[in-house]
Amino acid sequence: GIIANAIKEEGGQFHITIVPRLKADVIRDVAKEKYELYVFSDMGSACIKQLNSLKADVIVADHHQPSAHEPKENLVHVNPHLFGVDGSREISGAGSSYLSVRDMDKKHLAYMALIGAFGDMQCQNRFVGVNQLILKDGQEAGNLEIHEDLKIVSKAQEPLFKSIAYTLNPPLPGLTGSLEKSQELLEKMGVSYGIKFMELEDEEKDVVKDELVKVNPQIFGDVYSVPREHPVLRNLEEYSAILDACGKNKEYGLAISIVLGEREEALDKALNLQKTYRNDLTKGFDWISREGAQQLNYIQYLYSEDKVLKSIMGTIAGVGMSAKILNDDKPILGLSRLHKDIKVSGRATRPMVARGVNLGKALSEVAVNFGGQGGGHDIAAGAMIPYEAKDQFLHLVDQAIEAQLNS
Repeated sequence: GIIANAIKEEGGQFHITIVPRLKADVIRDVAKEKYELYVFSDMGSACIKQLNSLKADVIVADHHQPSAHEPKENLVHVNPHLFGVDGSREISGAGSSYLSVRDMDKKHLAYMALIGAFGDMQCQNRFVGVNQLILKDGQEAGNLEIHEDLKIVSKAQEPLFKSIAYTLNPPLPGLTGSLEKSQELLEKMGVSYGIKFMELEDEEKDVVKDELVKVNPQIFGDVYSVPREHPVLRNLEEYSAILDACGKNKEYGLAISIVLGEREEALDKALNLQKTYRNDLTKGFDWISREGAQQLNYIQYLYSEDKVLKSIMGTIAGVGMSAKILNDDKPILGLSRLHKDIKVSGRATRPMVARGVNLGKALSEVAVNFGGQGGGHDIAAGAMIPYEAKDQFLHLVDQAIEAQLNS
């Protein structure tokens, strides 16, 4: 979206194709096209060898762990890891895209890079590293503000108990994902759970804030907003969540249209998708609360053939750990069956990474053994493997994580 906005503002033309992962057949299809420039955003760093075959100019603006291959002269590779910067914490794919166009006098697009950073869970209480520099750009451009507030979601749109249950970042252990527990807490406090947070009296707001701060002190802190935006999109984290709901429902074109400035009808449709997505997440959290995760020596995993769960497996795995619904002492893999394949979404925690865990490396190395693909970050990664390889894959990832922890 950032690259598209930059080109649009310069009067250029572009064609956008959204793909879930950069496979060989996608690169072959791209090679048949006749464009002067190709930009691969939030992907491509693991495929430099294959992208070197393209004859036109190429920009890869990514933040995932890169391959060791050197780019040819016609390929510009923008990736934080090449400069010793952690792409899982300090800058998102959107951030790399922003840096690619920043010097075209595009600091007013900095806030979009931070929307991407929220999407990659890179704001744990505050932005760090390159994201902090991008934040300064946004403030200098005059369209990004910071103020302290309660960080529960949809404060003006949803009943209070839903706002609390739907809040994933920061998580509220015992409340996140549970409409019932959120309702019970508000009843105990003597606050009407059906009213929206913004409709409460100031005293009631303070009571709710004080109670939630006891659950997680990080629930009150810096909130980032674009005051001139549509009210529903002013809060950057809310904006990010709406785009995420579009993506999870495979409505990629809708997400792009919103980023390019469409509102009214497009936004109504996106908000409906978000309602569905949040309902699905609630069912997912109910499921992991009941069933828990399967335990191996060094990893744990979730497995489902449910069609609804396949698009949210990574989210319920990661938030499941951070909200203490699942154990948070081992990395977790969420496995979803897709016909003859299995989609794997892996999540770790910062303390695990500090002890040596690198999920991107583990999934990449193990998936290759089965003709699959894998990669990502140390803390969050994914893979695609054949269905029949499931048990052996889990066994080898367990061994890979053991080796990482012991080295």
